[in-house]
Amino acid sequence: MKLFVGLGNPGSRYAGNRHNIGYMAVDAIASAHGFGPWRQRFQGVASEGRLGSEQVLLLKPETFMNLSGQSVGEALRFYKLSPADVTVFHDELDLAPGKLRLKQGGGHAGHNGLRSLHAHIGEAYGRVRLGIGHPGHKDAVASYVLNDFAKADAGWLDDLLRGIADGALALAAGDGAKFQNAVALRMQPSKPAAPKPVPPSPDPAPQAGAEDTRSPLQKLADRFR
Repeated sequence: MKLFVGLGNPGSRYAGNRHNIGYMAVDAIASAHGFGPWRQRFQGVASEGRLGSEQVLLLKPETFMNLSGQSVGEALRFYKLSPADVTVFHDELDLAPGKLRLKQGGGHAGHNGLRSLHAHIGEAYGRVRLGIGHPGHKDAVASYVLNDFAKADAGWLDDLLRGIADGALALAAGDGAKFQNAVALRMQPSKPAAPKPVPPSPDPAPQAGAEDTRSPLQKLADRFR
């Protein structure tokens, strides 16, 4: 079994926040792949389903971001999973909006949700880092992540979430490159087809009295038109 965790804060007040893009990612997977209903479990809500040959549990901790590790640790122990079986979707200030990167293990870079996960399950879990951009100054970060995405973000955000859903089977199978390619295809719309070249018009036959400047080959071809 694989455990896919979306980080965020519970309640309608936070639903559209940048900090909740992890919730949005697992919601997109659940919707696209026919997962079961969300049920209260492990101090959060969980939904079960399959991605290819893998049984997958989607989990949205409802302990609030700073205590996310409590929920994830409980699910991990219940299913006797290792941190390597866990993939966490979370917002990433250090990536431009719409950018996505995969990472296995490593530090928490000051992210409070990841900091809690480190404390409860260690650092060896996988991460899907979802770029939301940076407000420009560290004092503005808290307000920025706890505010909703702007209307101008709707296009790339929808493409990103659709791409995550498209690539979810590959991610569950451990094929990170194929997963990232699925996202890239959504984020880079196909180019319009190049117009077909128009064949050149044949040289018209000269009018009576005009000098005939056609080549001998053109004169011959015009006789058989």
